[in-house]
Amino acid sequence: MSARTTSTGATADAAGAWITVALLILFMLINFADRAVLGLAAVPIMQELGLNHSEFGLIGASFFTFFSLGAVVVGFLVNRVSTRWVLAALALSWSLCQLPLLLPLSVAVLVVNRVALGLSEGPAYPVALHAAYKWFPGERRAMPTSLIAVGALAGNGIAAPVIVYVIATWSWHAAFALLGAAGLAWCAAWLAVSREGPLAASGSVSEGPEAHPSYRRLLGCRTIIGVQTVGFSAYWLMTLAIVWLPAFLTGAFGYTPIQAGWIVMLVSLAQVVLLPAVSALSEHLQRRGAPGRLACGWIGAACALAAALLTILLSQTTASVAAIACTLLAFSLGNVMFVLGPVLIAEVTPVEQRGATLGVSNAVTTLAGPLAPTVMGVMVDASATPADGFRTAFMIAGFLVASGALAGFLLIDPERDRAKFVRKPGSEASPGMVRFH
Repeated sequence: MSARTTSTGATADAAGAWITVALLILFMLINFADRAVLGLAAVPIMQELGLNHSEFGLIGASFFTFFSLGAVVVGFLVNRVSTRWVLAALALSWSLCQLPLLLPLSVAVLVVNRVALGLSEGPAYPVALHAAYKWFPGERRAMPTSLIAVGALAGNGIAAPVIVYVIATWSWHAAFALLGAAGLAWCAAWLAVSREGPLAASGSVSEGPEAHPSYRRLLGCRTIIGVQTVGFSAYWLMTLAIVWLPAFLTGAFGYTPIQAGWIVMLVSLAQVVLLPAVSALSEHLQRRGAPGRLACGWIGAACALAAALLTILLSQTTASVAAIACTLLAFSLGNVMFVLGPVLIAEVTPVEQRGATLGVSNAVTTLAGPLAPTVMGVMVDASATPADGFRTAFMIAGFLVASGALAGFLLIDPERDRAKFVRKPGSEASPGMVRFH
């Protein structure tokens, strides 16, 4: 732990730490609202542009064309450049992407816009976490991570009724304009009050061949592969929720678009309660000496497995109450690994390589993004009815998440991986050789 933290493990500047977290929550809320608006405006966009479900699915998938590339490139960049300026540049880019959507546009323009937006939004979550981790020691990262994740996931739900109202009252063009203005406002506030955390690069790294493990070794360790596997399957499910969940609730259960928007908001409210609660449990277990494999890895994998089973049940039920209950729990529990996964990655990664490792891992996880909405769109169009296609696609997603969760149970073992990285070849472990913060 850094000398610049107190004896109780609290950060040296608690006010600065939590102001940073609050701004990063808003940052991620705007980020995910930018993504969610396409799904919430699916019906009017399809009507205005004359699209079928497969074509709209391809537009939804176009957002992820360079999403992973952006995460990798910016991940390496923030190893050397202040996260303060990188985050401001990302938010400014999102806002400028919304401006062309104020005008009538073609399918080609919409696709180009979503591709550009995805490139600039891909790095958002790993860079936001890298910025937050500069304020918190390892055993206290789960809670701020969960709050930032809540901001991300709330953008898909808490903002949904507002976005739906703007679409219904004015147009879907106005909804994009509202989000562009919100991004500009956040950028101004961030530049006014933010600064780098005290754990940015404190201390020194001991000499030795293992002080900086190669990225091949680092990214090939069991824990990171396990986090990526669970994360990929969970991201598949989350992408379906962002792009297709409102249409599924409307087509399969007969809800109106307004009702579907409220159900999506309830999912976010469930996450507001669930994710911090799970993070508090994880931190409690870690402070009582539980290994990270149990406190983070197994808890995250268990939540993913529960989400998988609930998704399969959702695909089969026709009862309205059961559908709402499964929706709330499945799309909340499925996101737990997005909170605990980065904590696990930071636990096995030297601080000097953390930004890049988080970025690369996020890139691998989000490869599900371009696949999930496209597959669902094709399945819906190929089925006898849209409702049948939605149900089949969600059932397959449930089995995919279950497989990822089981792999997580087997692979994630941060204690074993960390010991491997701090040991010199041919010698006993030498604590402190690699600086983990």
